Amino acid sequence: MDSSGRAGDSGSVVYLAEMTIAQGRFPTREAYPFNLHVVQETATLNLQAPVTFFVGENGSGKSTVLRALAHRCGIHIWENTGSTRGHPNPFAERLCECLDLRWLGSGVPGSFFAAENFRNFAELVDAWAVGDPGLLAYFGGSSLTEKSHGQCNMAFFESRFRVPGLYLLDEPESALSPRRQLELRRILDDASARGDAQFVVATHSPLLLSLPGSRILSFDTSPVAEVAYHNTDSYRLHREFFDSIGSPARP
Repeated sequence: MDSSGRAGDSGSVVYLAEMTIAQGRFPTREAYPFNLHVVQETATLNLQAPVTFFVGENGSGKSTVLRALAHRCGIHIWENTGSTRGHPNPFAERLCECLDLRWLGSGVPGSFFAAENFRNFAELVDAWAVGDPGLLAYFGGSSLTEKSHGQCNMAFFESRFRVPGLYLLDEPESALSPRRQLELRRILDDASARGDAQFVVATHSPLLLSLPGSRILSFDTSPVAEVAYHNTDSYRLHREFFDSIGSPARP
């Protein structure tokens, strides 16, 4: 492996090894996101795995931390910035200022995906393709906006993850059927095993979380702690639900 990362025994790579939250630099502890318990009580997140999952209930802070990590890494977030809020929060995007990163080698190119704002990127690709029609070949040869939501996302995953780098994904399963989630699981496995891609993924999907060799960090505890797959709420709640249904009654 070159100086941009360190390969593991399986050929997988880790570019970003650790993220530290420097509470001493917080501009406030009363406003979001600095009032989140996981932010106030978590010192370090260990990211030394080819795929690290962030899990937790809605509002636990996993997407907030992932977004701040993207800003701290210098990764652009494609979104509509034209809207305004009646009561803007001056601290909303400042968590990145309080993050310290430990790289294994130099930084690498990266990409941020969030299901909630991916449509903005897809529309931009269409606009760019007016002047450069060949651009669409990179996404399967047709407009992303002419595909279903799930097909659009999968076209992006299939193409983008062939490129070496650090990938931050926020709930990528949102528009995907269970079968497509398994396809995404395969893509993550193939890309990380290739030895030039690292992923940090916030998810609720028990299918994605089952990826062998991944690290799972739970935001349902303060501080954030590593948790085994079978102890995640995503797994346990699905298992309990299906067990409660039982086998269909025979006619």
